[in-house]
Amino acid sequence: MIIDPDAVLAEMERALHVKTTLHADLDPEDPQTARAFETFVDPDIVRSYLARPERTELHEIAPGEPTIHIGSRPTAQYRGDLKQLREDLKEPVGKAFILLGTPGRAQRLGETLFEGGIATGEDTHVEVGAGHLSRGVEFPLSRLRLLADGDVFPEEVHVHKRRNVVRSFLSDFRDLKPGDYVVHEDHGIGRFVGLESLHVLGSDAEFMVVSYQGGDLLRVPVESFHRIQKHRAAEASNPSLDKLGGTGWTKTKSRVKRAMRDMAAELLKVHAERKTRQGFAFSPMSPWMSEFENAFEYEETPDQRKAIEDVFADMSSPTPMDRLVCGDVGYGKTEVAMRAAMRAVADGKQVVVLAPTTVLAFQHLQTFRRRFAPFPVTTEMVSRLRSTKENKDVLQRANEGKVDIVIGTHRVLSKDAEFKDLGLVIVDEEQRFGVAAKERLKQKKTSIDSLTLSATPIPRTLQMGLSGLRDMSIIETPPRDRLAIQTMVVKFSKDLIATAIRHEMEREGQVYVVHNRVESIYSLASMIKELVPEARVVVGHGSMTDSELEKSMLAFVEGRADVLVATTIVENGLDVPRANTLIVHRADRFGLAQLYQLRGRVGRSDRPAFAYLMVPPGRVLSEVAQRRLAAIREFSDLGSGFRLAALDLEMRGAGNLLGGEQSGHILAVGLDLYLKLLGDAVREMQAGGDSGVPERTVLNLRIDLRLKASYIAEARDRILIYKRAADAARDEDIKAIEMDMRDRFGPLPQEAVDLITYSRLRVLAESLGIAKVDRAGSRLDLFFADAPPIDPAKLAALVAAWSGAKLGPHGKTLSVPLPPGAPLDASRSVLERLRSAKIEGS
Repeated sequence: MIIDPDAVLAEMERALHVKTTLHADLDPEDPQTARAFETFVDPDIVRSYLARPERTELHEIAPGEPTIHIGSRPTAQYRGDLKQLREDLKEPVGKAFILLGTPGRAQRLGETLFEGGIATGEDTHVEVGAGHLSRGVEFPLSRLRLLADGDVFPEEVHVHKRRNVVRSFLSDFRDLKPGDYVVHEDHGIGRFVGLESLHVLGSDAEFMVVSYQGGDLLRVPVESFHRIQKHRAAEASNPSLDKLGGTGWTKTKSRVKRAMRDMAAELLKVHAERKTRQGFAFSPMSPWMSEFENAFEYEETPDQRKAIEDVFADMSSPTPMDRLVCGDVGYGKTEVAMRAAMRAVADGKQVVVLAPTTVLAFQHLQTFRRRFAPFPVTTEMVSRLRSTKENKDVLQRANEGKVDIVIGTHRVLSKDAEFKDLGLVIVDEEQRFGVAAKERLKQKKTSIDSLTLSATPIPRTLQMGLSGLRDMSIIETPPRDRLAIQTMVVKFSKDLIATAIRHEMEREGQVYVVHNRVESIYSLASMIKELVPEARVVVGHGSMTDSELEKSMLAFVEGRADVLVATTIVENGLDVPRANTLIVHRADRFGLAQLYQLRGRVGRSDRPAFAYLMVPPGRVLSEVAQRRLAAIREFSDLGSGFRLAALDLEMRGAGNLLGGEQSGHILAVGLDLYLKLLGDAVREMQAGGDSGVPERTVLNLRIDLRLKASYIAEARDRILIYKRAADAARDEDIKAIEMDMRDRFGPLPQEAVDLITYSRLRVLAESLGIAKVDRAGSRLDLFFADAPPIDPAKLAALVAAWSGAKLGPHGKTLSVPLPPGAPLDASRSVLERLRSAKIEGS
């Protein structure tokens, strides 16, 4: 008999709190899987349950009924120590099933175990296969072990996936603290005080308390959290608090809305002009392309694959590609660029890779040549690390079509760089180029495909992407084994510098020391040599001769130097996996994006990385510097570069976008609301004057939506869940919230189930064009928005057959009796019945 693994594991988790989830891609009909689960569960017990007519699935067993209790314990965590794994598996004590994420990983592990003298297979005591267990588990009495991918190899870090591009850059309240500025769509800017529980209309509810001018307090119910956002003030400026009930906020919001409409019109005009240009539609995938993809030595992250698919779709279109790939530092943007380059070269087109610094250009040259080595592709570099004669020769051959890929700094934009058949321009870290270079670039890429890579895009670029008028791909998933960088703001100390360098050298690593003053950089290097005589120290800065700079950089990249003392010339792109300690001298003098980019030079492997941001002792830092350092320390989690880029957008303002100064508008309403208003204005212009903005349904069901502290103890965690539930726009979003709650806090209590059901109900009501749902005693009153997707004839027939239903004048309202049951369930049955009147395809 084959037992449903999902059912057994669900019962184990419920009864024993063993967090083990078997995903659907592991086929329960597979005999191997069935053997595993029949081994640790007494088949007779399970059969007796399955034979009961009222019970078909174990995880539906009600509390109080007899349950199956299975003695279990967590498995050992090997974290890549395959030698220890082999030792533990040598003794054939019971059976071990190892389930890895992909067939390729399973095959490689099987070969590794075989080389260590351990046979694997159906007739052995160890079987290795493909499947997904979130965590392994061991059953001592049954002498069975189930090992998951995360037990055998260093566990892959999972970041909550946001499908909405805009939301990747915005605060979701996970960093909200008492005293922070927030902005309410209807009442304006206030300060977050905290959460407060109140007894309202016969039930307990939780509210966010916001303080306004004069100490007035606003209490926002959890179901209205979508109307409130975090407001991060611009540098050296704090926003003024609005007055509750005053007219100031209404005037401010109206002024910003008018500006948004003007800007939306200009943005749409530019967008339309770009879409009318004719470019080159690249051919379908070639054998070269397939070989190139298979040669990638790592496993692509889901976001990386999606970005590659987006780029390839753009390249297949006759409209010139203009896509921004935004990803955290070290998340694989370069591989996306190389796939695009191979697609272009395979079609006989040339590629230009534009880098902001000579160091980054050199690094790209090495990376591209290594990846393209097995193919007849010529890759050259143009930069000041080459002589004038060498640069001229490369450009001459490129103009003749003899060079496929040209990598370089702004030199490749010069007038003598004509190219025979240019098909793709790749721009790395666009924010580092000056206005003149950008203008020349704009002229070059009028009708050719363009791909921009950035970890912290400039405000204008980010704003274009977030408003939906520039194609944008987000790489948010960290690579396997990537660890967050431990970031510390510390006072300058010679002892700390020496200790940090020695600690890194003891684990055979390398150290960056960043000092942005050329005139004193050699003094700092000398001091480090005195502090750590055994360290091999080299210096790099932009005023060195080309040969000296190349010599220093190569020594560090190739591991012949332990410490690189450099200016911000190392800010972009340098990839040295062994370098995992960064020391920034006078960190208070650096900008936010600079600090973020510098920190990205370390932490590019599976080793813990450290960043020491040093400030002068005994000196009071300016408010701006304090906020920058606090931000870089706060945003140290994996994938936080997007929120940091958004913070930079607020701190610096959006800049002069298409002739309109926008920084004042961002300061006035906050980034989140600013982007919402801009998006609304764009949709309104595209819809020809209609708002084009879906209405948010207001649900007044008079039920308790409070999550108890006994389930989620931390107030900030409850705020995050409330915010995500209020912002959810699709069933997929709500399902992700439910899965996250189960994973982090355990099985859902009734109040959590109610919150999830409430969110689903709101999304369903919005899909039916209902503006408001009001429960009044034993009736439910529905108020339709303008032009709901409801067929009037079907609605009339439905109401006629619905006992007690009343349709209001012009079909704008519907009042129906609530069926028996809990308010949420009864309301859902009403909306499900109304769904039958929805216009098909709407």
